[in-house]
Amino acid sequence: MEIIEKSVYTGPNLYSGSPMIRFQLDLEALEDHPTDRLPGFADALLAALPGLARHRCSLRRPGGFAERMSDGTWLGHVIEHVALELQTEAGAPSGRGKTRSVAGSPGQYNVLYAYRDAVPALLAGRLAVELVAGLLPCELAEVRGLDLLAEPASRAAEDGTVPGFGALRRATVRAGLGPSTRALVEEAARRGIPHQRLDAQSLVRLGWGGSQRLLRASITGATSHLGVVTAGDKHLTKTLLEEAGIPVPRGRVVSTADEAVEAAARLRRPAVIKPLDGNHGRGVSLSVVGEQAVRRAFAEAAAISRRVIVEEQLSGRDYRLLVVDGRLVAAAERIPARVTGDGVLSVRELVDRLNADPRRGAGHENILTRVRIDADVEAVLARQGLTLGDVPGAGRLVALRDTANLSTGGEAIDRTDEVHSDTRAAVERAARIVGLDVAGLDVLTADIGLPLAEARGGIVEVNAAPGLRMHLQPSAGSPRNVAAPVIDRLFPGRSRGRIPIVAVTGTNGKSTTVRMVEHILRADGRIPGMTTTSGVYIGGRKVRSGDASGPKSARLVLGDPTVDCAVLETARGGILREGLAFDLADVGIVLNIAADHLGLKGIDTLEDMAAVKSVVVRRVARRGTSVLNADDPLTRRMARVARGRIAWFTSAAELSPALREHLAGGGLVSALEPGESGDGLVLWDGERRIPLLPVAEIPTTLAGWARFNVQNALAAAAATYSLGVPPAAIADALRGFEGSFEQNPGRLNITRAPGFTTILDYAHNPAALRALGAAIDGLRPHHDRVIGVVSTPGDRRDEDIHEVGRIAAGIFDELVLRERPDGRGRQAGAVVALLADGAMAGGAALERVHRLLDEREAMGAALAMAGPRDLVVLLPTEVEAVWRQVLAHRPAEFPGDGIGVLEPRDANV
Repeated sequence: MEIIEKSVYTGPNLYSGSPMIRFQLDLEALEDHPTDRLPGFADALLAALPGLARHRCSLRRPGGFAERMSDGTWLGHVIEHVALELQTEAGAPSGRGKTRSVAGSPGQYNVLYAYRDAVPALLAGRLAVELVAGLLPCELAEVRGLDLLAEPASRAAEDGTVPGFGALRRATVRAGLGPSTRALVEEAARRGIPHQRLDAQSLVRLGWGGSQRLLRASITGATSHLGVVTAGDKHLTKTLLEEAGIPVPRGRVVSTADEAVEAAARLRRPAVIKPLDGNHGRGVSLSVVGEQAVRRAFAEAAAISRRVIVEEQLSGRDYRLLVVDGRLVAAAERIPARVTGDGVLSVRELVDRLNADPRRGAGHENILTRVRIDADVEAVLARQGLTLGDVPGAGRLVALRDTANLSTGGEAIDRTDEVHSDTRAAVERAARIVGLDVAGLDVLTADIGLPLAEARGGIVEVNAAPGLRMHLQPSAGSPRNVAAPVIDRLFPGRSRGRIPIVAVTGTNGKSTTVRMVEHILRADGRIPGMTTTSGVYIGGRKVRSGDASGPKSARLVLGDPTVDCAVLETARGGILREGLAFDLADVGIVLNIAADHLGLKGIDTLEDMAAVKSVVVRRVARRGTSVLNADDPLTRRMARVARGRIAWFTSAAELSPALREHLAGGGLVSALEPGESGDGLVLWDGERRIPLLPVAEIPTTLAGWARFNVQNALAAAAATYSLGVPPAAIADALRGFEGSFEQNPGRLNITRAPGFTTILDYAHNPAALRALGAAIDGLRPHHDRVIGVVSTPGDRRDEDIHEVGRIAAGIFDELVLRERPDGRGRQAGAVVALLADGAMAGGAALERVHRLLDEREAMGAALAMAGPRDLVVLLPTEVEAVWRQVLAHRPAEFPGDGIGVLEPRDANV
């Protein structure tokens, strides 16, 4: 078998509404060997991965997948389930997958499975293929293309029956979020708050645009820097709390070992010696008595912090109390790492048995952390008269650590319901005094059920960025959803951290419609972010140039904290390559489906293209709006799968019976309505008629001749009305949408040189050229000749390129054909040859067809041949470069100041 290609979908896509890994698999000879024809295969696979026996598959019951293998299923389907199970076993459970045959390619399948982190998920895909292949007869076991998924996994230090599983486990841990961050992200996701990881650590953005919040573990964007600094200075914290009447241990800060000895001698209890600004229990020594012990403890603390705290050790149990937004939300008793002797095993063997608990892992990956044997452990054992090789008696408790941190192997028992109200009030005050929105307070007290003073306890430390793990999954007691109050603080009420999103797709008109919608929203006082094929714009200012119609640019907009809405051009390529950048849109617009980009990436028919474009309206929010073209047959069919309220737009002379029925049911329609002075735009919201403005007052429609811009305006009106923009504001904004190069580059931009007129437009496929030709028909009476420079990208089908040439022959009196810089893999001259053949088939005279490969030369030739009252139509690839060329052109026979911009509302136009 062979892996042909792969995709990592980061959002909704053609196959699923959620992120997926997809790879195309050719089973080749294995197409004739489903699982029921492979003796022993299913049993061997279940033995290697017993968890597969729980998979439900399409039978929707445990064991369903095993039944499918027994009855016979193809290996692509098997690999999907194996990849899912490997991820689950590695610590990243992902329960969704599907395998579908590739139309027109027998034996080829798209294997898809959900994932949490892409790098380990791709490795899981490779290991799944390798595992399945390893169970096949030798003559069928060859696999090609594995490196498309991932590099070969290390087989060293394996900890599973599946080869390479250890590497997968390590990759999963490296890629995953820490437990605190993961808990907060999962809580946000349950509420429908979008999230995006911003770095390889745990910096996460929750929400979009101006509604976003940042966090890393339990440090949030609302956490005070002064609070963090104050908490980091343990002596300052203790001083502030003591002055506020909150019980704290006595002590002082020292800088030398001699000062430490002197300070310890003044205490009435054993000393705690710790770094002034340490964390995770590093450099902390407990129960320190005697000069030599003090000096050793000082040296350990001084290795971490120049200044060291020497304070009395409060007696009692060790507790961590978590305060969020000034309210105690959880309390846990922390138990230092320890083992219990059985009279048989040595201390080292008891530690190994303790670490074998599946709840324990390295670092923070699991509920508990494995105990690492080091000098500190040996020192604690020595004080008990033990070594690692000694065998403690049955029932003897053997301490392994002084400190109770979970990060050093400690355990936690929930005590939230036992905290005395006075202690609760004290820790809540303490968090506010230090200035932390999320604080972990370390408390030592004999009884958490008594006031601190009565139990001779106190607050030992106040910690910024406290770990949440011990409260979410304590070793004993009730788990506490401490992520919820943190998210409550960041997103109060029913906030979901979202901004309105308008996603626009279709074959033609996307950029203009996006710009119309953005213009209307900006005129309504909003701050939109916009993506188009010419760049990314924030609040009307370009911040990035180039084709920005894919998900990467959309994420740039959604991540900008200055925007309050987003208008996103959503092209076919990005959907196929990576999926959508968002999970749900408030408005999805599909303008039309026409022949363009066919024959690329498995999209061979108009129906295939419609399926890709429909992804946008499939992902409209339940209370959102899907705006569809009622005049386009393939777009009409999308109503079956579109979500939200359906809004139709139509440029037909009158409403069809279907649209009238739609209105009778309370639907929304954006339409044209005949009037004495021409057609007018009107919205119908159910039975309510909402007139907007005459078409002639929208400059970019060329008084209605540019029918495509009439349709774009209809779609934009429906979209912005659905977002709550007042109809009068929509009308005013459309009047001000001039369609100039600055406002809508490369889309029907009109200029006038002395004696002739120029149109710059991006029409590059048959449907777009036909629509432009109809607009040119309205301008032809004012001009003697129409000169055109025409091309189309070289990756289009031969028949589409030929058709562009044929259509051009019927529009232009003089036709200049060019191809660079858009050859896209074809030999030089191949595109021009196909265009010329099409032009001849369309009736163009040979002497009126000019061939120039280079874009700049072709544009210059067309401008040079223009005479008085000519119309020059330029269809560029490099839009800005050609625009500059137009503005710089100086016709030799028409002296003057050069070319000036002609507004579309000009009477001659």
